[in-house]
Amino acid sequence: MLKKLLILLLVFLNIGCDQISKDVVRKNVTPNDYIQLIQDNLILTNVENTGAMLGFGRNLPPVLKIILLQALPVLVLLILLFRILQKSNLNKWLIIAFAFVIGGGIGNLIDRIAYGSVTDFFQIKLGFFKTGIFNMADVSVTTGVLLILFLSFRDKKLTL
Repeated sequence: MLKKLLILLLVFLNIGCDQISKDVVRKNVTPNDYIQLIQDNLILTNVENTGAMLGFGRNLPPVLKIILLQALPVLVLLILLFRILQKSNLNKWLIIAFAFVIGGGIGNLIDRIAYGSVTDFFQIKLGFFKTGIFNMADVSVTTGVLLILFLSFRDKKLTL
């Protein structure tokens, strides 16, 4: 029981961090502003993304957009959450990784459903390396996926 509560707490912490940061940006950063936080290396802005990652799907017909960017992700995230809550023998790092993916995914879904778009606000530029504009939910999902990949390469027996 305690394990399930800790998983849910981690999921909700990811959602909360994402939603609070987006709310602060929506209220305090003018859309499309370009605020240099650390010279030209870390930029704060306020951009609404009506698609998925890097704008994928922004031009889809409305019904298809609802199916691919809302309904299908809700289903996948709920199945993942159910699976990690039911398994008793999962590696703790794998549980943490999936909690980050689920929390970040739900954070972006909340935006898509409530606002019709996702608020993105950070960009990193380091020499030739430049990210797209992202948010804390994207950081959670990316962190979780990278951890899952690392664990998968390290331990070929991992299963969900």
